[in-house]
Amino acid sequence: MLVTIANVLAVLIAVGIIVVGACAFWAPRAAAGFGIPATPTDDHTFQAWLTVKGVRDIASGLFVVVLLLTATPHVLGWFMLAAALIPLGDGSIVLRSKGPRAAAFGVHWATAAVMVVIAVLLLVS
Repeated sequence: MLVTIANVLAVLIAVGIIVVGACAFWAPRAAAGFGIPATPTDDHTFQAWLTVKGVRDIASGLFVVVLLLTATPHVLGWFMLAAALIPLGDGSIVLRSKGPRAAAFGVHWATAAVMVVIAVLLLVS
């Protein structure tokens, strides 16, 4: 039962991060929602960096999918625990940039918390 719940949540995280990564290509203005103030969404140099982030987000989501399909729950659990560092770092970047605390805590760190919960569910199963 715990594995099923954790797997469903892991799929949601994977789909979410893939969609966020894809937004870098089809809706680069959405990057302003990351939480860094004065995000220059019309700047070509920034869009190039945003594309790099988009590719990495898509790959990160696909890593979760690959592990869901091929690995044990424990392997996925350890991966999710390690991967939770990404949204923790993102939230820290938002705070360091004097961005909105709601984005840092409500988006990035909340995502990290969900990922830690998923990891724990998988590791204790």
